[in-house]
Amino acid sequence: MGGRPVLDYVFDKLAELKDVRHVIISTNARFQHHFAEWLESNPQRMALIVTDKSSSEEKPGALASLSQIVSQVTDDCLIIAGDNLFTSSLKPMIHMFKRKSCAIVALYDLNDHELAKQYSTALTNAHGRIMAYAEKPENPETTLVGTCIYILPNRTLKRVEEYLIKTADRDNPGGFIAWLCNREPVYGHILDGYWCDIGTTAQYYEANQILPYFKEAPLRQVPKAEDHRLKRKS
Repeated sequence: MGGRPVLDYVFDKLAELKDVRHVIISTNARFQHHFAEWLESNPQRMALIVTDKSSSEEKPGALASLSQIVSQVTDDCLIIAGDNLFTSSLKPMIHMFKRKSCAIVALYDLNDHELAKQYSTALTNAHGRIMAYAEKPENPETTLVGTCIYILPNRTLKRVEEYLIKTADRDNPGGFIAWLCNREPVYGHILDGYWCDIGTTAQYYEANQILPYFKEAPLRQVPKAEDHRLKRKS
């Protein structure tokens, strides 16, 4: 993106957070060398690469990989999927976690009900607690969507394995969050600035159109996605 690995943008945001003490990069064997080369060329970026050794036909899935990693973790965790591109500082999300001591999900307002159908939507109460979390709803009640950016307390991390056992869903983080909302308090923190999931060609192209604003304007002035939303091609 803009001549830089997306991971650079994520690490720029992590560098703002004094509370982050260790970083783990999870990847598969096919791309492991790319991350190793990135770390070698960025010695100021401190991270541990954890590689999934499964074959392409036996991928464990995002949740199963997360469960394997956090089984050795004894601390609270900030989890960021690698296809997130965002301008918002995560400091307010950290502060919310400290106040609530509960799972926190970063939310973003797309202001577009049609686009919200592609994501998990979140209904929150007046205190920010997520009361309903729907995966790709046909008729969204809200344009507030969940991003794959979470802060989970250590006690909640252990529930990932519980979810895997009970549902056999190994690759859907949104499904886990929806399940979790029915079992313990989960709060939403609304990101400001710009956010995009670059998992499709159209979204990747759109993000590249927005990218110049990252450097040309303060983060608070970066236009929201709806100001530059490109028409999706079927």
